Amino acid sequence: MNLLLSNLVMAMIWAALTDTFTGGGLLVGFIISYLVLVFVFRQHTDVRKYRQQVPRFISFVVFFTKELIMANLKVAYDVLTPTNLMKPGVIAMPLRAETDMEITMLANAISLTPGSLSLDVSTDRRVLYVHVMYLYDEAAVLSELKRLETKILRVMR
Repeated sequence: MNLLLSNLVMAMIWAALTDTFTGGGLLVGFIISYLVLVFVFRQHTDVRKYRQQVPRFISFVVFFTKELIMANLKVAYDVLTPTNLMKPGVIAMPLRAETDMEITMLANAISLTPGSLSLDVSTDRRVLYVHVMYLYDEAAVLSELKRLETKILRVMR
């Protein structure tokens, strides 16, 4: 049983029945269908795992939104001021992500964040090469990237 797909389909049905194809209407439908799935199928082992994944996903969305805003402000400040704060560089990030989906999600999240770009994955899929605009402290940048990877892996596993 693919619970996320079921949850999304039920949310779409809710939006269709209430004639509210807006972000808020879909969100309400998603929450209601999530509660229905959790209460109706609470003994099913997949539902127990799914019950933990949705709050983790919401936590990730809040975290990633905050990171996007901060990165946008940093790049915008650098572009709009006469000083040039950029110190570009490429770093090799050791991966804990194992599957193609986990690596793809991480690489896309990194590339979506202004000031960073995923370049390549090593052939053994253990290292992700990332270009960053502000490489003053490699350890700090790696720490931020690892934090992002940890959040993604908590949602996907």
